Amino acid sequence: MSATPATAALQAAGVPFEVHQYRHDRRSTDYGAEAIAQMGTALGVAPEQIFKTLVLDLGERRLGVAVIPVPARLSLKAAAKALGVRRAELAQPAAVTRATGYVLGGVSPVGQRTALPTVLDDSSRQYELIWCSAGRRGMEIGLAPDDLVAVTGAAIAAITADG
Repeated sequence: MSATPATAALQAAGVPFEVHQYRHDRRSTDYGAEAIAQMGTALGVAPEQIFKTLVLDLGERRLGVAVIPVPARLSLKAAAKALGVRRAELAQPAAVTRATGYVLGGVSPVGQRTALPTVLDDSSRQYELIWCSAGRRGMEIGLAPDDLVAVTGAAIAAITADG
């Protein structure tokens, strides 16, 4: 396994984590569905235990991060409130890559080029281990939600439109 900024940051922080890699289909643009299919088949991981990292435009040239289960829909209003701003919208892909150092489909909440304010959906608390991108398409890291909070400084809030 080659290191990514995410795995290097976790190692440097002394945070225990697991890595799972799978062959990313270059034709796929639904990265979350691909992760669910691969992780469910290989490890028996429930779809709600696999989280996606969404970078948000918070206005005034500020960005933030929302981390939610792949099957869920983000409530922009709830995410904005949790991040302490009036409004939020999904950031443009170029801004995401520039700020995080990651490409879409491989954006990790950990080890970003610029540390962004982060909120983790409260549904994460029901799992001992959650999975999110390790910073590369086809590479996921599993870690305890509290460890993700500790390493990113994330707030925890109900930020999905579903709950």
